[in-house]
Amino acid sequence: MDILKIIGIGLISLIIIIIIRQYKPEFTLYISLLAGATILLLITDKIGAIINLLTTLSNKTAINNDFLTLLIKITGIAFLTEFAVSISKDSGESAIANKIDIGGKVIIVSMSIPIISSLLETVIEILP
Repeated sequence: MDILKIIGIGLISLIIIIIIRQYKPEFTLYISLLAGATILLLITDKIGAIINLLTTLSNKTAINNDFLTLLIKITGIAFLTEFAVSISKDSGESAIANKIDIGGKVIIVSMSIPIISSLLETVIEILP
């Protein structure tokens, strides 16, 4: 099971970080980055399968493919932003983490404007 691999990598990394922090605290960030990258590599297959499923469902329905692509990009930005925020907080830089978080939110909102405007147009058409 993939979740057991992910949990195992996380726990082993945590134990290594706790041990190394006593002797070489500057290396803990590298171990954290390596663990995060390894976990991201483990889930790329699952992400690809989800995208393929959404694309297949979109092709079978009347959903605009541009909106689906936009939603996938927004979701990716949200995941990557959260990953960067977590790494920043782990390294003790909560101010930078907050700025990354705000930047990610602004980009997500700006990217979602076409979807919001299309939704509002649909609502206006429905109302008498």
